[in-house]
Parts: sequence; C-alpha cells; structure tokens
Amino acid sequence: MKKTHITCPYCHAPAQLRLASSIYGIHTKHRAAKLYVCSRYPACDAYVQAHKATGLPMGTLADKSLRQKRMQAHRTFNQLWEKGFMRKQDAYAWLCVRLGIPEADAHIANFSEYRCDQVISLCKDFLNAQRKVKQNGSKQHRVDR
Repeated sequence: MKKTHITCPYCHAPAQLRLASSIYGIHTKHRAAKLYVCSRYPACDAYVQAHKATGLPMGTLADKSLRQKRMQAHRTFNQLWEKGFMRKQDAYAWLCVRLGIPEADAHIANFSEYRCDQVISLCKDFLNAQRKVKQNGSKQHRVDR
C-alpha cells in the first residue's frame, strides 16, 4: 500500500488512514473499509473513503455538507445511465463536455459544492427534458458515443 500524505483542506491538520468503523461504528458496511480522516476529528469532521486495493484516497477530504452534496450529485448523475439514457462511460463524457473539463478530472469525489450543484442542475435538466419527451409520446432520446 502506497503511503500518502494528505492535509485537511479545512483546518490544515494531517489526515490519518483509519478503519471506517472508527467513524461509522456498527453501521460500517465493510469491516475492512478505511477512510482518510482529519486528525482533529471530531472537531473537524472531514474525511474521505480510501480505495480497497491501493489505500489511496477516492477523492478529497470533505466535511458533512460537501459529503452530502457529493452523494446527491452521484445519485442524480447515476440516473443518466441507470435509466438507460446513456452508457456509463458516455454519461461521463457528456458531463465533461457540459462542464468543460477533461475526463481525467471527472470525479465527483473531487468536486466542490459549486461543481456538485452544476452536476445536479445539468442532470436534472437532462432528466426533465426526457420526461417531457416521454409525456409527449415521443421516444426517449438516447445518447451514444
């Protein structure tokens, strides 16, 4: 496992790799799951999940507000491919074009609240347009690459 040094973007304290159960307690989904947690936790509640295989952070440390915004952005974005409007890879390509960012930067776990709001708005607009098409009796618009 590669050692990495992460600093909390909120209080600038170092982050520590810890078992997720230290935060979630008995509600931990996977016993071996790990998080990078601000060393000032719980005074500073910033943390991010670590990849199981590499131990690297899945994104940037986030406080409760940003974690909730990222979850909302993921839930909204995932509907694009889960409902069959696009394949998952096409949904990411679509998002990159709409946000004007390279595909390498299209990781919601790295997004700010502002960027998450953009994702949510773009996806809701797309989904609402698809609902209108369906209500008018037309076929849904499918995006293929």
